[in-house]
Amino acid sequence: MNMSISRRIARRAAGLPLVLVLVIALVIGTSCSGKRITKANVDEVTEGMSKKQVESILGPPTSLTTEDFVIMKKTTYVYRQGKDSVTIVFKDDKVQSKESTLSD
Repeated sequence: MNMSISRRIARRAAGLPLVLVLVIALVIGTSCSGKRITKANVDEVTEGMSKKQVESILGPPTSLTTEDFVIMKKTTYVYRQGKDSVTIVFKDDKVQSKESTLSD
C-alpha cells in the first residue's frame, strides 16, 4: 500500500471508535489476502499435492498444527469461513485427506 495512503487512513482512523477501526482493518486485510473458499476450489485439491500447491488454490490456512512422529510428519490445515470449514491433512508434506462442510 502506498505510504501516503497509509498515513491518510491512519489520520482518519484516529477519530473513529476502536471497534470500527478494527472492522475496517479486518475487511481490508481479508480482501487483500487469502482467497474465498468455495466447493469448486476445494475440489481442485487432490491427494499427493504439496502444501505450496494447496496454498496456491486456497490461500493460507486459518490455522495449522504439525505433529512430528519418528516415522512421519503430520500437518493439518484448517480453513474456516463463517460456519463452514475445510480440513486438509498432510502426511510428509503431501495431501493425505480432506474434509469439507461446504455445500454445493
